[in-house]
Parts: sequence; C-alpha cells; structure tokens
Amino acid sequence: METILITGGEGVLGSYFDFGIRMGKKELDITDLDAVLKVCAEKKPEVIVHTAALTDLSVCEANPEKAYVVNAVGTYNIALGARAVGAKVVYVSTSDVFDGTGNEPYAEGDTPSPVSVYGHSKYLGELAVASIVKDHLIVRLSWMFGGGPTKDSKFVGKILRQQNTPEIRAVNDKRGSPSWGKDVAKSIQMLIDQNESGIHHLGGGVATRYEMAQEIVSLAGWNTKVVPVDSSEFVSTYPIGTNTSMSSSVPQRPWKESLAQYIESEWKEALTV
Repeated sequence: METILITGGEGVLGSYFDFGIRMGKKELDITDLDAVLKVCAEKKPEVIVHTAALTDLSVCEANPEKAYVVNAVGTYNIALGARAVGAKVVYVSTSDVFDGTGNEPYAEGDTPSPVSVYGHSKYLGELAVASIVKDHLIVRLSWMFGGGPTKDSKFVGKILRQQNTPEIRAVNDKRGSPSWGKDVAKSIQMLIDQNESGIHHLGGGVATRYEMAQEIVSLAGWNTKVVPVDSSEFVSTYPIGTNTSMSSSVPQRPWKESLAQYIESEWKEALTV
C-alpha cells in the first residue's frame, strides 16, 4: 500500500477519505512552505491528495490576496514538497477554471478561462502542479455536495435547512454537474490505484439548481413549492457563467442517485427533528 497524504483532511471532501494520512490545517498549514517540506520529509508520501482550499466564491472575491495565498501559493508549496520526495500529486480543482459561457458540458481538453478570483486562483494551482510535478493528476469538480448537517454550507445544505418553508425559489438558468463527496473520494482512490495522470473531470450528469431543489424537496417528502427563477433575481458577489457542467471521464453515479443516498445516510436524523 502506498503512503498517501491528504491535505484538507477535515474539510467536506477530505473527511470522506477512509485511507491515507489525513491532515487538517492544524497539522499542516499549506501556506507555510517550511512546514510543508518538513511534513513531506517526515511522512515520505508516495502520493499527496491535495484537497485543502478556500472554496467560498464570495470570500475569495472579497479577499483575493487570501484566495491566491491559499489556492495558488499553497498548492505551489505542496508541489514543491512533492517534488522533494518524489511524490505524485492529485490536485482537486474546479469547473470554475472555465468562463461558463459554453453551451455543452466542458471536456478535459477545453481551454480554461476563469472569470472569478476563485477560478483563477485554482487555475494557477493547476499550472503550478503541472509545471513542478511530472507525475500529477488534476481532478476537476462542479457542484460537489456533502458534509452533512455540520459541514454542508452549500446549496444542498441550504435547501435542507428550509424544512418548514412553504416556497423555495431556485435558479433555472445555470447548469452544473453535481457529485457527492463520498463518490468523489472513491473515484480518486480508483484513479490512484490505476496510476492515472493528467486531467480528469468528475460529475454525475447535468442539472440546474431548480432541478436539484425539486429533487431535494421530493426526497425529503415535503409539500414545499419549488419555483424556477432567473439568476438575476439573486444578487451575486462574484462573476460566473451560466454553464459550469462537465463531461465526466470517470464513470459516476447519476446525481439523483447519489443525492438520495447522501440525504438518507447523513440528513435523515436532522430532518425528523
């Protein structure tokens, strides 16, 4: 078994890994190069799965310096640490490296053109990994959900916290490729086992936020009315296109199936309170 080090081990995605050495920010501050080099020298990983990142788009837009330090410089540090010990890097990136103006799901060969601070900072991380570490794997995600009641602060969690709301308004003019963090972790393990490299997209199909909200309400058994609305109804604090969906190069479960299991396994108790 390879020695695998996982950064961001306490995050939503990192928490789903049931293998390797998971390290949270307290154990490893990726923005501290000396700390990264020390950990790599001590643990001698053969693979580093780099999930640690600042992923809140609004926070990134309001604090660009912080976003670049964590997502770009932090990833640069991880790449240097990996190179020092000859480790492979698996870098978890995002569909936000694209501008979101395309009509079809983005493929691995499409040219990145990020428009947000978050997307740009993550793309710089991709470039750092690709240029410093010969053996690397870049995994791009779009609309990943997970974390349960304690960690899910994104779309699915926000909808599930509206249990007694008579009406939910959800955007119907933006598309993404939802995936459950638990499925993503399994796919990454499979890619490592198969010694894959290069760029891979992961996603469970294509959906709008409205379609996701409808499915969530149905799975939860609510009578809540879901109303489709244009994205102009909501004030956005960051630029983003209407399409961040991706064609998956790795077999993934349909998003409705994984969403159902996520809600059943992690939210059932919270929803019955």
